[in-house]
Amino acid sequence: MGVYLSTPKTDKLSENGENDRLKFGLSSMQGWRATMEDAHSALLDLDNETAFFGVFDGHGGRVVAKFCAKYLHGQVLKSETYSAGDLGAAVHRAFFRMDEMMRGQRGWRELSALGDKINKFSGMIEGLIWSPRGSDSNSQQDDWASEEGPHSDFAGPTCGSTACVALIRNSQLVVANAGDSRCVISRGGKAYNLSRDHKPELAVERERIMKAGGFIHMGRVNGSLNLSRAIGDVELKQNKFLPPEKQIVTANPDINVVELCDDDDFVVVACDGIWDCMSSQQLVDFIHERINMESSLSAVCERVLDRCLAPSTIAGDGCDNMTMILVQFKKPVDRNKKAEVAGQSANNADEVKSRVAEE
Repeated sequence: MGVYLSTPKTDKLSENGENDRLKFGLSSMQGWRATMEDAHSALLDLDNETAFFGVFDGHGGRVVAKFCAKYLHGQVLKSETYSAGDLGAAVHRAFFRMDEMMRGQRGWRELSALGDKINKFSGMIEGLIWSPRGSDSNSQQDDWASEEGPHSDFAGPTCGSTACVALIRNSQLVVANAGDSRCVISRGGKAYNLSRDHKPELAVERERIMKAGGFIHMGRVNGSLNLSRAIGDVELKQNKFLPPEKQIVTANPDINVVELCDDDDFVVVACDGIWDCMSSQQLVDFIHERINMESSLSAVCERVLDRCLAPSTIAGDGCDNMTMILVQFKKPVDRNKKAEVAGQSANNADEVKSRVAEE
């Protein structure tokens, strides 16, 4: 079947949600690709104060993206630095933790459960022959206890995934990114990139790649990967003399902490299937034109996906999987208006009670 389908799959997975501070909508579409390798997380209530949104764009397979969507936010939440209020340090550690958790017997088993039908089948067959000891079972999932078994020496997955996540707590926005997915904020209608696309041609990326023994050919790391940071991709993280952040490809995320203000309209987190087709400002303009016309934020995302989908596979752009999360801030003025309305209603009710009492 090749890399592309004969006709694109345009069915979309969409979702909406809101609380008293935020509204979000998301949509994802397989498009022309033979498989869907994107995954995402959208949690308004990581805790009572914090929301978490993440886009994970897989390459070479879907399992690492799905693993991150399932486990990364939980590792952020469990971090001691998170409890101390340092969201940036917590999410930074969680990115590296993904690579650690995908190793060994436990990592192999979890990835097999998230993989394609062949992997699931082989995992089930092996499960008939071997199963984890009770002390290492899912009851110990919080500790991610190691397991012994036929894949105890599993070094990790050869496929990988980008990870771009945004945490919002009160007036603070924390963005963590590894790879070429991107987070953009609209501030007074102007687009500001809150993440940097990690490409091999960037000087800091090229320097790390070369020092770790890698090379760049035709814009690709070791001639294969067209991004320079990712979770997974164990074959490009094999230099035993270097720490994880200095490997040819690293999961080391850039952390950006932003103080939100009243001019902030919304935040977008999306994979490169979107950014290959629209600049950050073009997307922000497109959203502003439609955000008050559509019935939901996910509908706005769906229009973006339709806009980016290529009519054919000839050009290349617009043929990738696409995932986009749109998070809108509920303005303080809106809450003030609600308070005023509630106060007026209470005053009106008091007036009615007084009249009844007089009568």
